[in-house]
Amino acid sequence: MELTRDWVTVRASILLTFAVAVLSILAGLAQIGGLGVDGPLAPYVLPVVRQTVGFTGTITGFAMFGSGFALRNGYRIGWYTTAVLLPLTALQGLMQASVLSFPLVALSLLSVPTLVVNRGRFDRDFRPSPTQLAAGAALVGAVAYGTLGSYALRDQFEGIETIVDAFYFTVVTASTVGYGDVHPATGPASDIAQLFALSSLVVNVAAFAVALGVLLTPAIEAQLSKALGKMTDRQIDLLDDHVLVLGYGDLTEPILEELDARDGVEYAVVTPDEAAARRLADRDIPVYTADPSDVDPLEHVNLDGARAVVAATEDDAHDALAILTARQLNPDVRIVAAVTQRENVDKLRRAGADQVISPTTLGGHIIVDCAFGADSKDATEGIIEDIDLDD
Repeated sequence: MELTRDWVTVRASILLTFAVAVLSILAGLAQIGGLGVDGPLAPYVLPVVRQTVGFTGTITGFAMFGSGFALRNGYRIGWYTTAVLLPLTALQGLMQASVLSFPLVALSLLSVPTLVVNRGRFDRDFRPSPTQLAAGAALVGAVAYGTLGSYALRDQFEGIETIVDAFYFTVVTASTVGYGDVHPATGPASDIAQLFALSSLVVNVAAFAVALGVLLTPAIEAQLSKALGKMTDRQIDLLDDHVLVLGYGDLTEPILEELDARDGVEYAVVTPDEAAARRLADRDIPVYTADPSDVDPLEHVNLDGARAVVAATEDDAHDALAILTARQLNPDVRIVAAVTQRENVDKLRRAGADQVISPTTLGGHIIVDCAFGADSKDATEGIIEDIDLDD
């Protein structure tokens, strides 16, 4: 089999990234638990190094999961983080010096070429919202407050001697686990430490709650929008130089298949048919449930930034209204329409369509030409050339 770009697909890069993440976690846990089988490099690596690398390898595995999800959404930052983490997981696998870590090293190295080949496929920019930035800053600030404060008051705490102890106490307190192994000392001299522990608890719990809310809200919104057949705000924000398909009919699926076949073409569907919208949303097709002849829905899906508009339902009158609205909102956009009844061709042109096609007329020409011996491909190309000359 020839190693082509089509063979080394984006899906392969994503699946390999998730596989490396799983192996990194499993190999790290095996090393921490002492289940590793010594490999040829074991005599050359100190046991403390192998134990430490097992711990960091587990953390790297979870970070690799994050990179995998970023790749799945086409983000460029996911490509960069994966490109950094893959060599790191390979190195950690070598440093663990275990037979169980050899598959991790091999898979990490195998994933690099697929990632490089598909570099251009991950081109979406990740722009965190001001709310996400604020939530991240609040979380970092709260953890820093707890860590530095408890370390500065370490003489009034039992169990805090190093900055790592202070960080451990902060995280355990923020998670409300409270093991009790680190706590303020008793007596009047430790009143400040007790008050600080309470303030650290309140600040960190609030920061974690806000951060989780900011992270989970988009995911919940996406699931609700998918169930309702509506685009999320993030999908709408990403629409630019796209094709808008107005309405849903028998020709919509072939149109969407053709758009999917063209790499790099973004598109969205606007239809009042809720059942059709839910089916499209289940296939991760951007869809907005609304009447395409209304002004607000077309403005909402960024008609001003669209490269083309396609109207192809079974209702010529409804298509005419949608075309008229689209032309009024964007006089320069190219509009293509399909008519059910041939006598409505001129009406859709007057409504503002640049190109109007009658599928029944095209089908009749092709069938007759083929009946007289013409090849279907040649007949189709001839009709298209005639249409272009008429324009």
